[in-house]
Amino acid sequence: MAEDIEPKDEFNEALLRQVHPEDWQNPTPDGPYNLVVVGAGTGGLVTAAAAAGLGAEVALIERGLMGGDCLNVGCVPSKALLASARRIRQVQEADEFGVRIDGEVSVDFPAIMRRMRRIRSGIAHHDSAERFAEELGVDVYLGDATFTAPNTVEVGAQQLDFSKACIATGASPRVPLIPGLDDVPYLTNETLFNLTEQPEHLAIIGAGAIGIEMAQAFARFGSRVTVLEMADGILGSEDTEAAEVVHEALVDDGVATRLGVKIKRVDNESDGGIAIAVEDGEAIACDALLLAAGRTPHVEDIGLNVAGVDADPKTGIVVNDRLQTTNPNIFAVGDVATTSRFTHAADAMARIAVRNALFMGRATFDETTVPRCIYTDPELAQVGATAGDLDERGIAFNTFRTPFSENDRSIVEGEDAGFVAVHVRDGGDVILGATLVGHGAGDLVPQLTHALERNIGLSELADVIHPYPTRSSAIRTAADSYNRTRLTPFVERLFDGWLSLRR
Repeated sequence: MAEDIEPKDEFNEALLRQVHPEDWQNPTPDGPYNLVVVGAGTGGLVTAAAAAGLGAEVALIERGLMGGDCLNVGCVPSKALLASARRIRQVQEADEFGVRIDGEVSVDFPAIMRRMRRIRSGIAHHDSAERFAEELGVDVYLGDATFTAPNTVEVGAQQLDFSKACIATGASPRVPLIPGLDDVPYLTNETLFNLTEQPEHLAIIGAGAIGIEMAQAFARFGSRVTVLEMADGILGSEDTEAAEVVHEALVDDGVATRLGVKIKRVDNESDGGIAIAVEDGEAIACDALLLAAGRTPHVEDIGLNVAGVDADPKTGIVVNDRLQTTNPNIFAVGDVATTSRFTHAADAMARIAVRNALFMGRATFDETTVPRCIYTDPELAQVGATAGDLDERGIAFNTFRTPFSENDRSIVEGEDAGFVAVHVRDGGDVILGATLVGHGAGDLVPQLTHALERNIGLSELADVIHPYPTRSSAIRTAADSYNRTRLTPFVERLFDGWLSLRR
């Protein structure tokens, strides 16, 4: 909500004027809508914009901030902080490249946060209420939405009838059941970016993407950082070997990781700090606590039962592969309807939902082809199955791997940690999944995503011409490795015979 955005400086005031203007007047419905969209995060915005662009009468309802998590408390602010953290590391390593920096180099945390707020407010126009209403022709309603019938939703005192609807209400930070937590002033991704003073010691509960990204950033800012995780490793849903490459980088940045631990309770301390007691009896003292233990879909208090939409509080709204809910006239996209809780997944789902809702389309959403990226340094990107997934499913496969330590561009830039690994079905080159860990991995994974989606075999990627030197050529090197396996002794004998005849 608007009141939760702090501090109230010029940048946040500019942000709020765009994503939740105080003087906004909701329109008056003029007959039923082709499409009503509930929620104005990425999924809702793309759905509304696409439908309106095709000529549909569209209503968009948002109770909080236009732009949702991604703009306000997710992708945009977090990547702004990571960009500052990356510059800090580059300065620290400049001597290795022959760059001498004389004098003191210091980190200005308030300036880092000001830059983030400035960038966020500058980007906000794309998601603003004014743009969607005036430029895109969408009826924008600010307020709480509640379904009152299978084809009706209420916002404020107004009733909106619809032919089709799309729910895009997103998710919120999950608060774990830890004794004492309710009495402690903890942070989540929804409040972390309000900070104006740098924590001396930041403790983070959870070693998923959000926790690990922010752990590295704040460690580079100069905070002491401790990550506490119940599992035995970080980034538990990712490839184990790739996650270990990221783990080594975190340790190098000074992050302390406490893995395989159970938190007994948390308490306030007399000096204003927070004490975290773990099961081995140790107490960890910090002055700021960030919860990064997963997310919970928003399915409460919007009248889903009345609308005939089945949902689970933990997993979200039930949809089929065409993104229809149990009410065939209502669709759902984004974090509320998938475990792939990424901005780009919400975008992809929105485009499918519009086709299916307005034009009786039969497009389907396949989670297995949604890439993901963790924006640490080095980055970790994944599409399709990991080696662990394939082992669990008993699928025979072969892996073709290229270390970045053998990639010329990575070597000359001093960023040669990590690798590209492509998994193909045993006996052929059908790509089942790919893991990339290294600098810029997120920019490399789309080539493999495209190949996976279009059933392009790994052997064909050897024919892709890459500029030299680029990191992306590591993918071609992996493809070359596969092609060499096709040169069996029998084929070698055939080639030798043929070439001897040509001499």
